[in-house]
Amino acid sequence: MSEAPAKGRQVIRGIDASGGYPVEYRFAHARGGNRHLTVVFANIYAPDDYGWATGILDNLRSNILWIRDRFDAGNTYYLCRDMDFGVAQSVIGLISNVMKALGLTPDDVTLWGSSKGGSAALYFGLRYGFRNIVASVPQLRIGTFVRDVYPDTGRHMLGEEMPEDGVRLLDAVLPDLLASGANQDAHLYLVSSPQDEQYAGQVEPYLGLLQRYPNFNFVFSESPHITDHGKVTQRNTPPLLGIAYLLVEGISPRLGITRHGYEEPDADRSGITSFLASTSVVQDGLAAPVVTVPIEHGVLPTTGVLVGSAPGAVRVSVWENGRYLASAPVASDGGWTWQRREPWRPGEHTLRVFAVASSGHQSRRTEVKFTASEQGAAHGEAPRYDTREPVVQQTYMALPPPIVHTPEPHQEILGTQVRFTGASNAAVRVGFRENGAPLGFCPVGHDGRWLWDADWNWAGGTHTVEVFAANAAGEESPSASVTFAVMRTPGH
Repeated sequence: MSEAPAKGRQVIRGIDASGGYPVEYRFAHARGGNRHLTVVFANIYAPDDYGWATGILDNLRSNILWIRDRFDAGNTYYLCRDMDFGVAQSVIGLISNVMKALGLTPDDVTLWGSSKGGSAALYFGLRYGFRNIVASVPQLRIGTFVRDVYPDTGRHMLGEEMPEDGVRLLDAVLPDLLASGANQDAHLYLVSSPQDEQYAGQVEPYLGLLQRYPNFNFVFSESPHITDHGKVTQRNTPPLLGIAYLLVEGISPRLGITRHGYEEPDADRSGITSFLASTSVVQDGLAAPVVTVPIEHGVLPTTGVLVGSAPGAVRVSVWENGRYLASAPVASDGGWTWQRREPWRPGEHTLRVFAVASSGHQSRRTEVKFTASEQGAAHGEAPRYDTREPVVQQTYMALPPPIVHTPEPHQEILGTQVRFTGASNAAVRVGFRENGAPLGFCPVGHDGRWLWDADWNWAGGTHTVEVFAANAAGEESPSASVTFAVMRTPGH
């Protein structure tokens, strides 16, 4: 699905569900063949949990990837849900997929954000080696901050009790990266102010660690017009945008010109086009809903009810003339009904209805045209309902547990990388959990085989992973468990 914001720059929306958590994003192609990617993280008050997405970045010539901080209906700093850092793994998975699709490297990327978005830019930039990091008024002691200032976010990230061990762990995430000297070659741009009430506890104690970075740039903004945390970014938006424009053109404000322009107007865009299509919000795999009442060009009483089916969906969304009317839940048998609170306006109507899956993906649109009539209802005129055979929801056989080929039971694995392989009939994907926490998913091939490589280093010791299969309806099989031991080698 695409949309055209202010100034006409097309924005494409999608969901990358390749990781343990579906990640929603917005993407805009570069202008003039620019070979750069700007990744934008959201602050706590960002509309719809997308940061800097109101058109303010429209003049950037780079590709732009906005990532939504909305996981299980809450903010996570792009890090964790109930201390499950699978959120961060899913986010870096999306960024990596977009980079790969564009044929870029971390040297071609700028991470950008303010407040909690600035914290995210620092985390992903330092940990994963991105060249440019722009962070305005970030929080560096994240655990204490969310516990004390935004407890709803704190409970979402730490768990309902917000245990002290979890607070300390989140407090250490960014300081530990800085203390270790992670990504020493990064170009760091940090904005703060003594008028920011968070400066003393969240930024100032860590300036010594930041100043160890040879390419650290600190914009320390003092002004009587800055009255609080949010005003720091507002006051410094012009210089922040200036930094962004220069980085996009390959110019470092501190080191001088490293490369100017960096444009390939004729670059192959098939990779990013394929990725955007495969992760689009609108997916062909989810069938468009069927509307059985009213029939096309039929008559519906002004108090009439819409009836239909949408197998595999959790709800349908109803629109008229580009205006949202309502959502209706879909029953377990795939059926749905919806009645307006107020009568239909007499006359012709054209509705567009689409189905929505539990993942947030949408189907293509179903259009239905009908006439709403007071007269027909008042004179006892029977509405013209569809007399065709009702839609029968596809049924699925109970799924057996998947077969796990590797790791073998109680296998000792030398190193920190683990590859899972196996087979599963009648499934479309296989999922993995450890101690109840989701680890990830992989697709099942047409021949029933599957393969999954976790993109992190496993901790040494014994692991028991539950492996389950899922069909196209989202139904899960019983789990197959495999226990193995990771034997870390020296230096890991």
